[in-house]
Amino acid sequence: MLRARVVAVGSALVVRRINAAEHLDFVRAQDSVSFLQTPAWAKVKREWESESLGWFSGTDLVGAALVLFRKIPKSQRSLAYLPEGPAIDWASDDLGAWLTPLKEHLKKRKAFAIRIGPPVVTRTWSAQQIKDGIADGSIDSLLDMPPTSRSQTGASVVSQLRELGWLHLAPEGGFSAGQPQYNFQIPLAGRTGADVLKGMNQLWRRNIKKADKEGVVVTEGGRDDLTSFHSLYAHTAERDHFTPRPLSYFQTMWDSLGGEESDRIKLYLGHHDDDLVAATIWIRVGQHAWYSYGASSTHKREVRGSNAVQWRMIQDSLAAGAHVYDLRGITDTLDAKDPHVGLIQFKVGTGGEAVEYVGEWDLPLNSLLYKAFMTYLPEALMGLTLHVDGVRWRRHLRAMVEREPGLVPVAKGNGYGLAWANWLDALNGSESTPWPWAPTPRSVRSPSASTDRSWCSPRGESSCVLGTTNDSSTP
Repeated sequence: MLRARVVAVGSALVVRRINAAEHLDFVRAQDSVSFLQTPAWAKVKREWESESLGWFSGTDLVGAALVLFRKIPKSQRSLAYLPEGPAIDWASDDLGAWLTPLKEHLKKRKAFAIRIGPPVVTRTWSAQQIKDGIADGSIDSLLDMPPTSRSQTGASVVSQLRELGWLHLAPEGGFSAGQPQYNFQIPLAGRTGADVLKGMNQLWRRNIKKADKEGVVVTEGGRDDLTSFHSLYAHTAERDHFTPRPLSYFQTMWDSLGGEESDRIKLYLGHHDDDLVAATIWIRVGQHAWYSYGASSTHKREVRGSNAVQWRMIQDSLAAGAHVYDLRGITDTLDAKDPHVGLIQFKVGTGGEAVEYVGEWDLPLNSLLYKAFMTYLPEALMGLTLHVDGVRWRRHLRAMVEREPGLVPVAKGNGYGLAWANWLDALNGSESTPWPWAPTPRSVRSPSASTDRSWCSPRGESSCVLGTTNDSSTP
């Protein structure tokens, strides 16, 4: 769980703009915050306006946030988005004292709505529970099983947000418009590498051993190695039929995040002999580490380079003092017939746990503009439509499933939660289906068989990509 340290607030809170140095000092003082709430992330998302905000109790900085602004075309009004934030005391029994001054500040910034993603866990389910649930034909979802743990803080946050007029965006299956509500994580606090390895399933342990026996060597790369990473990433994109980001995007990530902290972002390269067989990007803020991007070669898959790289990242997360290794989004499905279940089956092999977060919440500040935005404006903001060759895509899905059992079609991004594109619902549909890309869903309801749209993340996605899960980090 991402959390800011609990602080004693002795006076009314004031929200005002802070500079990047003040913001970074606050981040450094926390156990962890999301990397999407670091000042460096503003430099990555240059297509959004941004500002750092601070909560002050007297002269003490007690909370902080990175706010991204996306304007409505031909208007001064903006959506104010705080991905996986803000970093405030979510354990407070008076969240209104924290969120009301935020609302008043953003009103002055001409925001028509605010979207937040409290980094607060509500429930967890163990790997064993998930395995048993998938094997039980009467269980279709995580929600059909009692959780391993429940968070009183999470329940309080949900209750208070509703009382304060915030609206929950909760598409079915856990993939929201921005961040995924369900994630898969490996707890690391108080554990050794041997303990983590022992917690993995037999297949994962066998693949890690095989990679070592085959001579796979994992090393850390530098900025210049991003070119090699991107070549393999582009190869993965071509193989798995998704649109890759340009090399410049990763160079910007490297420069921005790495410029903020020397160990914020790392590149891992897995070689077999002289061949690059797997590569990943790892990010850490304090006690939380993320698997962000991944790529693998079609050649030499049998040497299990991806498992070797993953194991190295987990070991380095332990060495860095991380309490969590985050494999990012999953859905809540446990239905063996649901194509999404392969995603959770792959991740459950690591022996971690499924984690449900509070999810994303909107506060409309201008009800008319907010309604129009949710109904009409997503397409206008992004202005991009993808036309898919349905026959070719369906042929590809079937071929992939036959060739690689366990690979499943998903809404593919870069480790961030995206809405599910209803490919399987459309298997008997038209031969070409338009898929508008947009920064927020048309409505708060979940996708259905009658909804032929894939809504993409306002987290900063300038594009959304569709493919099949493999070694990449995407949910």
